[in-house]
Amino acid sequence: MSATGQKFSHVGNFTGYMEVVTRHFAGAGAGLRVLDLPAGNGKFADALRALGHQVVCADINRERPDYVYADMSAPLPFGDGEFDAVICLEGIEHLLDPVQLIAELVRVTRPGGEIVISTPNVLNWYSRLQFLFTGTFYQFAPGDVPPVAPGEQRDRGHVFPLSYFQLRYLFECAGARVKLISGDHWKRKVLMPVYLLLLPFAWWWSRALFLRNPEAAVEGRNRELLSHLFSGTLLFSRSLIVVFERVRPAQDDIRCTTAG
Repeated sequence: MSATGQKFSHVGNFTGYMEVVTRHFAGAGAGLRVLDLPAGNGKFADALRALGHQVVCADINRERPDYVYADMSAPLPFGDGEFDAVICLEGIEHLLDPVQLIAELVRVTRPGGEIVISTPNVLNWYSRLQFLFTGTFYQFAPGDVPPVAPGEQRDRGHVFPLSYFQLRYLFECAGARVKLISGDHWKRKVLMPVYLLLLPFAWWWSRALFLRNPEAAVEGRNRELLSHLFSGTLLFSRSLIVVFERVRPAQDDIRCTTAG
């Protein structure tokens, strides 16, 4: 339960995206100090501890007695660079201000440490088709969003879709770079013939958009973005998983948070 007695949602099982991230940390060596936020039912933290990592669970829920109370819409109760790795699975899309959370996740990660984000992949083919016909992204149906009164502390559901491009830009702004892109199980494979039919047109249109800036300073980045857009992960995965590395302080010329 939250500090106000209001229950916030979390999944009850060990999901595909948890399995993917667990495998990533299985190859990282033991002994990392890891922040798991939101920690949910604690099963993912248990898997990391079994690998020999020291995990601090933080959540607005009081699911377990050792949880640190943390509201993702507020400054996190941790020091600068306190963790070797910070993990936020399927949480960022529930916030009104994910930009502030991104700045906080980077802040509490040590230089050279990793921030792992998973969120619904709004760029997969099925989500693109849904948006074409309904104006809504997959897993972001307006009818699923509960009414929330001003000042009420309640889970808003999926209210803020973030694409890979937005995540990358915001984390770069906050001082982190993309290290690895992954995903969980592929979505709606039965529609593969439709996807393959649309692929040449999508590639032509996207290439025209991404490569129309001839400046050498951005051409390499844009080519990388285009290759990522047409990777199997972004085209088909249900959830997008991105591993960022903290490389420097946030840029002084870009506001990375709406905090005063």
